[in-house]
Amino acid sequence: MNNKPAPAISWVDEEHQGVRYGLQGRVLIEEKSKYQKITVIDSVRYGKGLLLDGCWMVAEHQEKQYHECLVHPALSSAEKLSKILIIGGGDGGTARECLRYSEVHHIDMIEIDKRVVELSQQHLPSIGGKAWDDPRLHLTIQDGTSWIKNTTTNSYDVVIVDGADPLGPAEGLFNSDFFSNCQRILKPGGIFATQSESPEAFRAIHIDTVLLIRKIFDYADPLYGWVPMYPSGWWSWTFASNEQPRYKHPIPERIVEVSKKCEFWSPRWQKGAFDAIPAFVERRINK
Repeated sequence: MNNKPAPAISWVDEEHQGVRYGLQGRVLIEEKSKYQKITVIDSVRYGKGLLLDGCWMVAEHQEKQYHECLVHPALSSAEKLSKILIIGGGDGGTARECLRYSEVHHIDMIEIDKRVVELSQQHLPSIGGKAWDDPRLHLTIQDGTSWIKNTTTNSYDVVIVDGADPLGPAEGLFNSDFFSNCQRILKPGGIFATQSESPEAFRAIHIDTVLLIRKIFDYADPLYGWVPMYPSGWWSWTFASNEQPRYKHPIPERIVEVSKKCEFWSPRWQKGAFDAIPAFVERRINK
């Protein structure tokens, strides 16, 4: 019989530039993997949540604001959807959203930290849902930057970067070589998508990321939404393509297939989110 008392409820905070972003809850797991500190909590408001190196990654009742915004502008509008690449995404939410599309035949998910996947499957199973058992999903535990360097040109219809902040194991996901390789492995008519930080809490990183992607792709634009548990709550995702900004034009048949299952994403919401670019960002990226 296990008489060990339940962990006490306390505040779990991410501290960023003199501001705390916290949830009240119980710490269930805190361990150090080969790459980073991993913390799993059971929060009072948003269910179970995950932090990496003290930074919020995901919570059960606040993950659709992130995953739907990252996935659907790309997958609703790419020319084809046969083969998808996800870099990161170890909680499973991005894969789950991709697998809503019947046109998707194969997904490669490249996650550097096996323990993120294991603890997410154990403690946050609703985020990945049935994705982990879907035969279309192929998980490889490897550094995503190395995978992309060694991938054949024109391999994927969509490339999605679902990484942490550009620190620690995710640092290599925010540089010219990495983005250039992402562009190289995209098929014609393909779309690139990445989370691109907060325009308030990470202003310089956000603007530099958009500018860098615009140097590599013919078209790139940031989209804005909110994830209240993240620093400032105000977040962004950037989409890129060649020849035309096809990420702004969802395909009607795909909208019918997925939109009824979404809580946040819709073509109308997407248009407003692209148009919601703040003036200070617009001035910097368009000058």
